[in-house]
Amino acid sequence: MQAQDFTVKLWDNATAPHSNGLTGPEKDEGEVRISNVTEAVLYIYEAAAEKATGQAVVICPGGGYALLAMGHEGHDFARWFAEQGITAAVLKYRMPNHTPQVPMEDAAEAVRYMREEYKGKEALKSVGIMGFSAGGHLAASTAVGCLKANGDTSARAALRPDFAILFYPVITGHPLQTHKGSYDKLLGSNRTQELTDKWSPELVAGKDAPQTLMILSSDDATVPPINSTKFYNTLKELGIPASINILPSGGHGWGFRDSFEY
Repeated sequence: MQAQDFTVKLWDNATAPHSNGLTGPEKDEGEVRISNVTEAVLYIYEAAAEKATGQAVVICPGGGYALLAMGHEGHDFARWFAEQGITAAVLKYRMPNHTPQVPMEDAAEAVRYMREEYKGKEALKSVGIMGFSAGGHLAASTAVGCLKANGDTSARAALRPDFAILFYPVITGHPLQTHKGSYDKLLGSNRTQELTDKWSPELVAGKDAPQTLMILSSDDATVPPINSTKFYNTLKELGIPASINILPSGGHGWGFRDSFEY
């Protein structure tokens, strides 16, 4: 099993462009899940030297923007990627607490760090982003540039990952199709539809979006599959290479668990 190589603290509420206003220590929610996250950290697993492909991926665990499932949607995948020759960086991102820029800045900074500052055993040729559920919303938002679309003029906001991998992602803010809990945590329960649309990746995506793979289950009762199909259709209409794999069953949140049938 590939071991973690090193840890990089990107910033915290005091040094990042935006604060989420949370204070106090992180909370252990069990099953390698944490909440009350107030600092952005990368846990980097370097590619096995004999298999190194020059690719890297930033991994955004899910958790409804309320907590982070760091195990089966983070470290477990990172170890597997590293064994396949792909450097993986698990992102512990800050909870939005109704400030959407917070996790978006963390993810954009993670991509920037891996592309511009990471000095590993092997030089990187491409850096992608991957996310699960609400982490899928974060990955998709980073891929299409939601930060830039909402007025961030920083260089990191203009960066695009080279590819995106989305597992059962939250995408749309459409009131009849969204995962309400994730958008409530991101924007607040009294949000306007205008604000919601600005943070809905399928409405923000342009021709600079990267190639994207989506994987989900048809019977997902937590995040409706239409989230993925809407994003897929948007990307195809834009001429962006996209692929979607809808499995017959499995529900939501299976991640790396070997109890998942597929």
